[in-house]
Amino acid sequence: MSDKFPDQARVVIIGGGAIGCATAYHLAKHGCKDVIIVERNKLTSGSTWHAAGAYAQFRTDPNAGRMMAYGGELYAQLEAETGQATGWNQTGGMRVACTPERRREYERAITIARSFGVEMALISPQEAGEIVPIMTTD
Repeated sequence: MSDKFPDQARVVIIGGGAIGCATAYHLAKHGCKDVIIVERNKLTSGSTWHAAGAYAQFRTDPNAGRMMAYGGELYAQLEAETGQATGWNQTGGMRVACTPERRREYERAITIARSFGVEMALISPQEAGEIVPIMTTD
């Protein structure tokens, strides 16, 4: 790697956040090696940094859900592929439905999520309280 900034490239990506870095990664995986990322600060120092590692596979839109499921699979294998520490630690999450409408939305989301391999379940308030004891479930 050179310290000199190139004066040309086949592909120039503006922005070194999650999307810019993912674009460069996938271009390289498909054989396009003449790629540079232009970032005004450090890589992932903008909006991506503010996400604080939050990653949710929960989406009601099937296309967004498939994209998020793919992202989870990619993160899980990236360290082994690159030899670079990623800090990836998949832990799961919980969303609370406080209205009947939200519960129906989550029931639909479970069906969609399972269709592309994301584990998701509807649990009772009692089960939620057992998982998160400080949660008020009444």
